[in-house]
Amino acid sequence: MIDVSQSQTNSLSAFIPARGLGNPHLQTLLPRFINRRPLEVTWQALPLPDGDFVDLAWRTQPASSTATPIVAVFHGLEGSLGSSYARDILRAIEQRGWHGVLMHFRGCSGRLNRLPRSYHSGETGDARYFLSWLREQYPHAPLAAVGYSLGGNMLLKLQAEWGNVSPLRAAVSVSAPLKLDICADRINQGFSKVYERHLVKSLVAKVLAKFADHDYEQLIGLTLQQIERARTFRQFDNRFTAPIHGFADADDYYRQSSAFGYLGYIQQPALIIQAFDDPFMTPAILPDPQQLPDNVQLAVSQRGGHVGFVGGSLLRPRYWLTEAVPGYLARFL
Repeated sequence: MIDVSQSQTNSLSAFIPARGLGNPHLQTLLPRFINRRPLEVTWQALPLPDGDFVDLAWRTQPASSTATPIVAVFHGLEGSLGSSYARDILRAIEQRGWHGVLMHFRGCSGRLNRLPRSYHSGETGDARYFLSWLREQYPHAPLAAVGYSLGGNMLLKLQAEWGNVSPLRAAVSVSAPLKLDICADRINQGFSKVYERHLVKSLVAKVLAKFADHDYEQLIGLTLQQIERARTFRQFDNRFTAPIHGFADADDYYRQSSAFGYLGYIQQPALIIQAFDDPFMTPAILPDPQQLPDNVQLAVSQRGGHVGFVGGSLLRPRYWLTEAVPGYLARFL
């Protein structure tokens, strides 16, 4: 772990990869294969002001009078409750005696959302509404949040937009693509193309499924053939993400939605966890810790991959994030 000053690291432990698991792709992929325990949750559909909805997955749903902390979780691109990191953190939250709830971005819960639009890395409106709703429904409960990858970028941007009126006592971001343009280029190189193809294929499939209900050619000039031929993030974002969400093009979307430029405006406690070897990005996306506000902490490890951070051993893996994330939040909850 890079020492970003004793006051910043505090009780956060340094991550050490399991022996033989230092490779970033092993760190990234192994949790998805060796950590597949299901998790029982209570589902709740949250109607949105524009007529759409997001699906919530509660590990334990509290009474409205609860004073027990609630931690909101935001998944990564095309993630869901099926993502191992989401189940892991919900279990870890419960073990602390808190309530955990995962907000699925539009169309990520297994149900297509109603409107032509979708979700993206900088779209904070749904999370803003959800967290404000939590504050109203559970007025006595301390609130915090953790976001992974895309969800981490979104959460940091939202905290910056909220400033000192955020309802969250603290936030944690894990493996966030803080500069989206750099990340879009990096993931289109080498073995990382495997991740890109998988994610873009999932995104394309959802858009194709929605063609039955929405005339995308009339809305944004997008044909079935054009979206079917999207193979990279830049192609998909140029053809769908940018126009359907009001951006001029992919570069405009990346510029406006990258959390990097917003970090200096965050006024509540925040922890940013990254790994130098993350195959989705490069060290060029990392901020200078000396340029961050005192309330924003940066923890960067040499190893860890993308939302991996598997310690212990291959036979007895330890998921470091389930210790580090609640450990940081406990200081404020």
